[in-house]
Amino acid sequence: MRILISNDDGIHAAGLRPLEQALSALGEVWVVAPEREQSAQSHALTMHKPLRIRRKEPRWYSVSGTPADCVYVALHHLLDQAPAIVVSGINRGANLGNDVLYSGTVAAAMEATLHGVPAVAVSLYVEWGTGERDHSWDTAAQVALKVAQRVVNDGLPPRVLLNVNVPDRPAHELSGVRNASMGVRHYEAQVDERRDPRGRRYYWIGGRHERFEAIKDSDGPLIEQGYATVTPIRADMTSYAALKAMKPWG
Repeated sequence: MRILISNDDGIHAAGLRPLEQALSALGEVWVVAPEREQSAQSHALTMHKPLRIRRKEPRWYSVSGTPADCVYVALHHLLDQAPAIVVSGINRGANLGNDVLYSGTVAAAMEATLHGVPAVAVSLYVEWGTGERDHSWDTAAQVALKVAQRVVNDGLPPRVLLNVNVPDRPAHELSGVRNASMGVRHYEAQVDERRDPRGRRYYWIGGRHERFEAIKDSDGPLIEQGYATVTPIRADMTSYAALKAMKPWG
């Protein structure tokens, strides 16, 4: 069985090796990841400049593009047969609630889903003062293996992926693994204006995490309670309740 791994943290990210090692229990693992970090790229595809593909080692490739580019190139060029599953991650930083709309990690999994391949996105909910190498990558890798094994065995509905988030703690300290809805996450609204050495203005956007809304059985509150969360997400973003309630236009 063949497994494809991608991410948005880049080919040198600390979360790739632990994920590869864990998933090798299922079969032959291929890694196709961006040559540099592509966080918050969402589902962008590179349409107006060429892509470069570089072989780093056997079954390891970097791509000079986005996470979605990586999965597209892997499925339609690098792999001679479709993988049984695509796993994106392990992302350094959670993808909870509305994070999924920005996430390159989730987008890589979604790209696979659009091409009919079952997919899982995996992220680690970290404290940013912790060094990259000091995170509990193995905990997230073991949860990823457990989820991937079930997906391989049971499948997923069409155009549905699983978004997995794991607390940054040893496996024996997890409260468990819970199915969860997509919650709502609030960040501090911030546009930070600065000046470069020549006096010209530039800006950094995006503030710190503030809180999760207290929605029962949603991903944010559950991960704060120490649970790894598994949330099914679908490519069809239609609000059927709103569609049914809408008045005719003509």
